[in-house]
Amino acid sequence: MSMGWTWYVIFLVALNIFGCVWLLWWTGRRRPGDPKPEDTLHTWDGDITEYNKPLPRWWINLFYITIVFSIGYIFWYGGLGSIPGYSGWTSKQEHAEDKAVEDAKLELTFKPYAGQAIDALAKDPKALALGRSIFGNTCATCHGSSGQGATGYPNLTDEIWHWGGAPERILETVLDGREGVMPEWGTVLTGMGGPQAVDYTIAYVRTLSAPDTLQNNFMAAQGKKLYEGVCVACHGIDGKGNPDIGAPDLTDDYWMYGSSRESLQRTIAQGRHGSMPAHRELLGETRARLVAAYVWSLSHNGTQSTAQPAAK
Repeated sequence: MSMGWTWYVIFLVALNIFGCVWLLWWTGRRRPGDPKPEDTLHTWDGDITEYNKPLPRWWINLFYITIVFSIGYIFWYGGLGSIPGYSGWTSKQEHAEDKAVEDAKLELTFKPYAGQAIDALAKDPKALALGRSIFGNTCATCHGSSGQGATGYPNLTDEIWHWGGAPERILETVLDGREGVMPEWGTVLTGMGGPQAVDYTIAYVRTLSAPDTLQNNFMAAQGKKLYEGVCVACHGIDGKGNPDIGAPDLTDDYWMYGSSRESLQRTIAQGRHGSMPAHRELLGETRARLVAAYVWSLSHNGTQSTAQPAAK
């Protein structure tokens, strides 16, 4: 916080304290001509009277005491912007201390699973329960509570892995994240094959899962030349993709952004940028192993049958 804001806070604090003192003094003092406490000020219906009964002095003094307490509180704990209190206490420091205590408790819970192999953890019901809890708190926002993903977010329950589905590859993904980039090819393809170049490419890509359909398919034949000139570098001549760079297999029936003509046009012409955040700093390696084991188990049904939901 800058000194400008600090002085602003000091001004507000001083204004409130002096304002409260002035208000108590102004409303509590008696003035010449004020009625006595036993005198009535108003009368209604002939016999209902209102007396002038100011607050007892001891009560007003309690208000003064609370003001003095507030000044002492500010002196001890701080409250004047960036100026620390005499005790040196800060909410940030207290939070860090409390967090350290709770983190130590968590470490005791996770310690038995440190360094264990992902596929071994996937056979441990307690480990899977912990992994499922971590997944629900961290990963479900994008991948869904069931792990089946959504448009733009991969399904974790099938056997299709753009970056590889081996246990250690999944752990790498959780720890360090992934950046999946499909470049914009619309301008390049149009320059190579004319205004219908993107549609030609789509037509050929659709034949990769059914090569027999390439025969007598004019658009696919035109797209084959374009594919081999641009797309083959990442997806391979056979369209099987490359898990080392996250290039998806184009021969299966899974399309993360949708398989409609409009969606494929958008993907090829304008590109895509998928980002999986790194969770190494957030989770630490052991918790990342647990959640990776749970994710791996989602596509290996035999290992998760005995897992129970984690206690809330």
